[in-house]
Amino acid sequence: MFDDFYGLSGKPFQLTPDPAFYFRSGTHRKALSYLGYGLAQGEGFIVITGEVGSGKSTLVAHLTSTIDPQQLTVAQIVTSKLDEEEIVHVVAQAFGLDIAGHDKAGALGAIEAFLHEEARAGRRCLLIVDEAQNLSIAAQEELRMLSNFQLGNHPLLQTLLLGQPEFRATLQEHEALEQLRQRVIAAHHLGPMEKGEVEPYIIHRLEKVGWNGNPAFDQQVFADLHTASGGIPRRVNQIANRLLLLGAIEKRARIDASMLQSVLEDMKLEKTLPASAPQPSEEPRSGQAEPQAPPRGQQFDRKAVETMLAERDAQIAELQQAVIELSTQRDDAIAAAVRPEIETMQEQLARFENRMIEQERTIRQTLTMLIEWIENDLDQSRAA
Repeated sequence: MFDDFYGLSGKPFQLTPDPAFYFRSGTHRKALSYLGYGLAQGEGFIVITGEVGSGKSTLVAHLTSTIDPQQLTVAQIVTSKLDEEEIVHVVAQAFGLDIAGHDKAGALGAIEAFLHEEARAGRRCLLIVDEAQNLSIAAQEELRMLSNFQLGNHPLLQTLLLGQPEFRATLQEHEALEQLRQRVIAAHHLGPMEKGEVEPYIIHRLEKVGWNGNPAFDQQVFADLHTASGGIPRRVNQIANRLLLLGAIEKRARIDASMLQSVLEDMKLEKTLPASAPQPSEEPRSGQAEPQAPPRGQQFDRKAVETMLAERDAQIAELQQAVIELSTQRDDAIAAAVRPEIETMQEQLARFENRMIEQERTIRQTLTMLIEWIENDLDQSRAA
């Protein structure tokens, strides 16, 4: 309805994934860079996790739309609660293999033969597993076994696992998945959009369907929309749909904050407004209160702080190496998909390093203050 009223050529805030609407938020740019790096390695597992509606499927749809099928054969499955035998047959079906009966050995043989044929034709194979949190531990281990297929020294199958946060926790903590963990070569957790990204996200999607400035938006709408949605793309879409519908019903050429509040109240009454994602804590700014000293008796571990700083430096070095390796890959199909992300990642890395230098200075100042406080407290205790 509102698309006709506002002269739009389509639905800008549809809830189903569409690569045409892919928006390069900060967290999605980083995820795509890790995807490109992982694909360039041609082996092992790549893991992308995120909240429901965070844009995992849209991200992968965007990536696969840029891949040359003459170089990479892609199969995708959406999993329910599959066991180790069922997952093998589902993988075979995803690659278009017709397996008679329900024989696991026959399915494995057919998959291996297919992978060899693709390799001889000069094509690599990628398996995308969506909703991976539904897989049993045994099924995840079966996927690891599929990664053992080789032609000489060259692996024949690479796997991309997409899952919700609980899958990330299971993969990190379950003792039976140690071997699979060792084969994860790239991983990223999709976070929510930043507050300043909601406006360009809304404009981006509207422009994809011919928006020419009608309706216009008050700036407060974007800030309130981020608060209400938690920065989760699908939640933004859900609320924006209702907001434009209200605008069309009331024949508004401008969307304001009061209209958004009306929509949010209606959605709460209908119980269709999802809970917002937890907001990231803000970094201390100049002029804010000094950090409070720890309660009496609390131990301050200076070595732990130094370890944290060392880990941070190692992460920066790892990111730098990833950028270097990614930028020098010779796979044209992958390079075409991630080339726009390389320079962005380099710029983000420079900003990240600068911010870390400032944070290190703040941490060390705080460390000094805490040590002095503890020493003074001990001196007073001895004097007493």
